Amino acid sequence: METESIPEIYGSLVFSDKVMKERLPKDIYKAVIKTSRNGTHLELDVANVVAAAMKEWAIEHGATHFTHWFQPLTGLTAEKHDSFISPTADGGAIMEFSGKELVKGEPDASSFPSGGLRATFEARGYTAWDPSSPAFIKDRSLYIPTAFCSYGGEALDKKTPLLRSMEALSTEAVKVLHLLGKKEVTHVDTTIGSEQEYFLIDKDMYLKRKDLLMCGRTLIGAPAPKGQEMEDHYFGVLKPKVAEYMHDLDEELWKLGVPAKTKHNEVAPSQHELAPVFETANKAVDHNQLTMEMMKKVADKRGYACLLHEKPFEGINGSGKHNNWSLVTDQGENLLDPGKTHEENFQFMVFLMAVISAVDDYQDVLRASVATAGNDHRLGANEAPPAVISIFVGDELAGFLKGLEEGHLPDKAVKTKMGMGATVLPHITKDTTDRNRTSPFAFTGNKFEFRMPGSSLSVADPNIVLNTAVAEALSQIYDALKDVPEDKFEEETMKYLKELLAKHKRILFNGNGYSDEWIAEAEKRGLCNLKSLPEAMPSLIAPKNVKVFEKHKVFTEQELKSRYDIFLENYSKTIHIESLTMQEMVRKDFTEGLVTYLKAVTDETAKKKALIPDLKCEYEEHTIRVLDESESKIGEWLTKLSADTKKAEQMTDNLETAKYYHEVILEDMESLRSYVDEAEAYIPEDYLPYPTYGELLFSLR
Repeated sequence: METESIPEIYGSLVFSDKVMKERLPKDIYKAVIKTSRNGTHLELDVANVVAAAMKEWAIEHGATHFTHWFQPLTGLTAEKHDSFISPTADGGAIMEFSGKELVKGEPDASSFPSGGLRATFEARGYTAWDPSSPAFIKDRSLYIPTAFCSYGGEALDKKTPLLRSMEALSTEAVKVLHLLGKKEVTHVDTTIGSEQEYFLIDKDMYLKRKDLLMCGRTLIGAPAPKGQEMEDHYFGVLKPKVAEYMHDLDEELWKLGVPAKTKHNEVAPSQHELAPVFETANKAVDHNQLTMEMMKKVADKRGYACLLHEKPFEGINGSGKHNNWSLVTDQGENLLDPGKTHEENFQFMVFLMAVISAVDDYQDVLRASVATAGNDHRLGANEAPPAVISIFVGDELAGFLKGLEEGHLPDKAVKTKMGMGATVLPHITKDTTDRNRTSPFAFTGNKFEFRMPGSSLSVADPNIVLNTAVAEALSQIYDALKDVPEDKFEEETMKYLKELLAKHKRILFNGNGYSDEWIAEAEKRGLCNLKSLPEAMPSLIAPKNVKVFEKHKVFTEQELKSRYDIFLENYSKTIHIESLTMQEMVRKDFTEGLVTYLKAVTDETAKKKALIPDLKCEYEEHTIRVLDESESKIGEWLTKLSADTKKAEQMTDNLETAKYYHEVILEDMESLRSYVDEAEAYIPEDYLPYPTYGELLFSLR
């Protein structure tokens, strides 16, 4: 692709605002824009015109089918394709697509997770067009982003509550801005940019690993001689074939309107990252789902396998999805950008304290929003943020907050210049804050970076919680200040913000989040340390959290309980599959290599001693002893894992089952793995029917 063609290719497969403006009558275009921006209802006659234009555009681009594309509670995407073909009486066919087909679909709802919202025999569900996220073409089908709900209207997806949370936050933010004199603001958008980490490995090797195929992570495997300790992969030179993959990926994403911006090598060998430009939360979530899908498709075409599991390899860094979150008004003002005047900083402090209050008050459910079986392996592993949530604000904002405690604010944010010691190098402007990679929730200039989401997670979940929590904090600020006289407004606001800071100061921490000292300090402060999903998930249905979700009409209590059951059940199912896969790999794959090599060493040692009776074969005998002891321990732990897994299969309570998988099955698997890995380190690669860590991590050229 020539560089000059990038503007032409970008969004070429998207029914974008530009395309609608060209193809729709002016009044219809305005109606659609009003719907997408203001959430107003779209009439069927308008939908019919849009559908006709959308169909013609899609057919011109080679589409033969359309599908309502939605995000059920599997965490993945779903689609059912229908052709545009409509048979005619004379045996021919015409291409049709109506407004009704655009606006509403009816996929079977019985086979998707519902957490008890639907009985198995109650099959009807609906998909509803989301005009705020543009349709696109992929694989010769027109994809229409939609929400997914049950026959009774309950949300069965990720998009519906996300849209609800965005509306709730906008409503409360606008009310506060009007108090602050910004009467012209009518809407506030949540904007996010989701940095996506991933691994690339050789596809042929991937296909030889049952654990990667079934579980997305390796369940056994001795460490390679080299890992990430040399720190030479991070931001290193891209290998030519990897660079070609990244180029292809960018091109496919750009066609779909995904604003892929940055690409680089990450810390671990074979690990990489892609970062997009900020978008409204709804589009960003859709685009991140597309990004993960395209990463895998392009990798497959290139002879690679793309791993999106949070911890595919033991002993080296896992992968996260850093959620950069901010608030922007319909006037284009970033509400989390420190200002240049006293008035601007006064407004900034109101919204900063809303975020601080929200994260402190709802730290438990925010942690639950990123809890998965995969992410539990990553959080707190000296590579990712700890399971304790805290906020990093940096030195400058710490100064702002100190001023608030003293009853004043600086007139403007101070931008300092920094020299680098060589005359030829320019002086550069320092950012508002340093970066703290150990912080779960860090202020990074004009946004907050939530670093806890795992690489395979739908970013809808944490943003739903964050939006709702901040909406509630803003609601409380509005209620506290709405009746304050104008001549006392700033004084009373500063007083109230000072009280908020005193109440929520415990959540602020600018130090090393990986240290044991911080974990001890966090406990003293009364912060949550929810280390696993079974510990975190009850927060989702805690009364205070149910109350806030219901207040802002983001979730009903029943919708929350359904998700609680689904997440617990999914956790247990994930570890159950891992347990069965590990047992099969050890019995069928590893044991063959162990027994064959042990026999080979034993036979060779016997031959040597037969020729030279006094020969000391110390190394061979040591190897035999180690392998023999490992074989015995492996048998013991394999038997225990099998028995404990069968016991888990008989359990019925979702929370107790999840706890059992966490406390017993994972412990069994870890113990079994320790002996397998110890033995594998002695066995030559030729004896193993699967590729080792060294082969997997350094297979790309």
